[in-house]
Order: sequence, then C-alpha cells, then structure tokens
Amino acid sequence: MNQKITIRPEEHKDYKDIISMILRSFQEGTDYSDGTDIIALVEEIRDSIYYIPELSFVAELDGRIVGHFLFSRFPLSPTKEGGHDRNTDSGIVMLAPVSVHADYFRQGIGTAMLNMGIEKVKKMGFKGITVEGNYKFYHQVGFRTSAEYNIFPTSGWPMEEPRCMMCQETYEGSLDGRHGYIVYDMYFNA
Repeated sequence: MNQKITIRPEEHKDYKDIISMILRSFQEGTDYSDGTDIIALVEEIRDSIYYIPELSFVAELDGRIVGHFLFSRFPLSPTKEGGHDRNTDSGIVMLAPVSVHADYFRQGIGTAMLNMGIEKVKKMGFKGITVEGNYKFYHQVGFRTSAEYNIFPTSGWPMEEPRCMMCQETYEGSLDGRHGYIVYDMYFNA
C-alpha cells in the first residue's frame, strides 16, 4: 500500500458511508452475502451488551472510508447447543465483520486494519480473539485454527472447512485452560 491510510474509531457520522462500503464489499467480494445481513449484524452488535465502541474502526484514505471492522466481547458457550452466560466475561473478543471497499481490494488495507486493531485489543487486556473467515488471509495476521486452543466451531458459513474458525492469543499462553464453543445465539443476524 503506497498511500497512507488512517485507522480511527468509528463515529456516528460514519454510519451511512460504512453501510455503502459494506454493501459493495460483500456484493463484489463474496459469493455468500449481498451485505445486508452484515449490516444487520453490525447494527445488532452496536445495540448489544457486547459492543466495545473503542474497538469499532474505520479506515480512511484521502477522506474516504475504505474499510470497517470491529471487535466485540464474545462469551464462549459450554456446549455446542449454546447457553453461554451473559454475565461472564470470557476475556475473548470476536473480530467480525471485516470489510474493505471494493475499489481497494488486495491493496493491504485489510492487513493494516487488523494489525492495528489486534494491537489495540492486546493493550486493552483481552485474552484472545476469535474470527471466522478465510484462513489463508487470517493466518497471515497471526490467527490459528481455533481447535488448537480447545475452542470449537458449531455452525455457520463456511464451517464445512473447520480451519475457517480461528483464534489468536494476545500473549503466549493467554488462552491456556480455555474450552468452549463458538455459538452465535446472542445474535439473530449471525
């Protein structure tokens, strides 16, 4: 990436631009979503007890929003069927969703966003990060298959490939002793 991007916390005034960017990102970059479900998930996370305003970011290039991503608290479930305790903080955050403007695919924006965001998560004292997605991309920024940490997928796209559910420790051993399942039953749109 030759141009200088700015990554900063999202603000309410950004929401309209974020929606437009997410729609194009998913319509042109995936074969599994037109983006409307992703927008609904972002809004649902923002309205939930799991939302962390300091960990919801936009990337700007020349004053234009070219990326969006957020981390939110994520309780592990003790069973595949769900049943997480809303009042228990697992120390884990979920990275989702991640969007890059379709005009800027494959220019290093996603990697730059995630590297900065992961550092912020570490500084805030969280134990680990979960993400579901393209393991070839996420392995480049330090994620490993979640089963290596005794954290297991249960459903969702693209779970036909188990490597698509990943975790990252925030420091060596930070996920030791953890065990649980990734169940999105707290969100209607996940």
